[in-house]
Amino acid sequence: MTHTPSESSRQIDVPFHVPFVHRLRFTEDVFGADRAVLADLLEPSGNQHARVQFWLDEHIAEAQPDLKTRIRSFVSAHADRFSMPGNIQVVPGGETVKNDVHIIERMLKCMHAADLDRRSYVVVIGGGAVLDAVGFAAAISHRGIRLVRLPTTTLAQGDSGVGVKNSVNLFQKKNWIGTFAVPWAVVNDQSMLSTLPDRDFRCGFSESVKVSLLKDRGCFEQLCDHAERIRDRDMDAAWPVLQWSAQLHLDHITKGGDPFEALEARPLDFGHWSAHKMEVMSNFELRHGEAVGIGVAVDTVYSSLVHGFPREDARRVLDCLRNLGLTLDHPCLHDTRPLFDGLEEFRQHLGGRLTLTMLEKVGRKIDVHEVDRDRMCDAIERVASFVRGETAVI
Repeated sequence: MTHTPSESSRQIDVPFHVPFVHRLRFTEDVFGADRAVLADLLEPSGNQHARVQFWLDEHIAEAQPDLKTRIRSFVSAHADRFSMPGNIQVVPGGETVKNDVHIIERMLKCMHAADLDRRSYVVVIGGGAVLDAVGFAAAISHRGIRLVRLPTTTLAQGDSGVGVKNSVNLFQKKNWIGTFAVPWAVVNDQSMLSTLPDRDFRCGFSESVKVSLLKDRGCFEQLCDHAERIRDRDMDAAWPVLQWSAQLHLDHITKGGDPFEALEARPLDFGHWSAHKMEVMSNFELRHGEAVGIGVAVDTVYSSLVHGFPREDARRVLDCLRNLGLTLDHPCLHDTRPLFDGLEEFRQHLGGRLTLTMLEKVGRKIDVHEVDRDRMCDAIERVASFVRGETAVI
């Protein structure tokens, strides 16, 4: 028997768009000569002073012991516009802050105690993990407190800091709890990188390699040409790369038509299916940028073996990553049974069928829905052979 809708039933589908503004700024000394840039972003709430709470990554707090004093001086200089309730909050740096959900509870208690509302500001200064965790707490407080990010690593300045995602880890899975929330503003400040350890400075550029491979051959060529200067922390070479890397990521988010990843493909996660899994498998001994460098190398070689990506370009990608000072091999890369579990975790994280981004050419991506595991193992071995110095690997 066929049932038809009654005359009184109704069905209403109304597509709509929510306007957002993504504010990205570049400065050389945000709490010094460029302090007006940040101050202008912290708009008063009507006739009331805005309340601004500062959160600080313990790594940057230790590396720049005068930073708290500079923040307080900044607040005092703009006392006619905003105030800072309570103390500057310091949280663990690195993946530690994302691996303990109780830290999120502490953040929420601090935001509540400071009487922050939806027109208050949470200014978070730190690496990508701290931006993720504090951003998550801000996003679920009052359904969203205005978040201003000051990334302090090359990885966060060129990639995650300009993104619209916040998250923490759970169930031994990366970013299992999280939100999509557009930050009120992002300020990439050059002075914040001055005390970054060399290892962390270098590994952030793996995301620049990734986005240039996806988006822009000219940027990729520039990065390859300047890789050794970047490795040696020549800011005349590194700073322009960080700026266009951030711009390419921002353009994808704001103009790509899928800022909250509702569609099948997630192109900015090229190389990430294995990277996320390797981080967990290594108990986070691998930095995210290091794992991404390995993942980009493997998926680039796989693209050359399976999808026609030119072999000479694949070799150039490996050379570029190596010249940036990145290590492209790790024991967990060869433990393929748990590594390939990362494919299913990646699929679950996005939903629907498995969709990976691969490359046909520099600047031209394709979406694939299955992986030839034998060829992927071949790609892994070829990357390892490259690291060992063997020549004919591609």
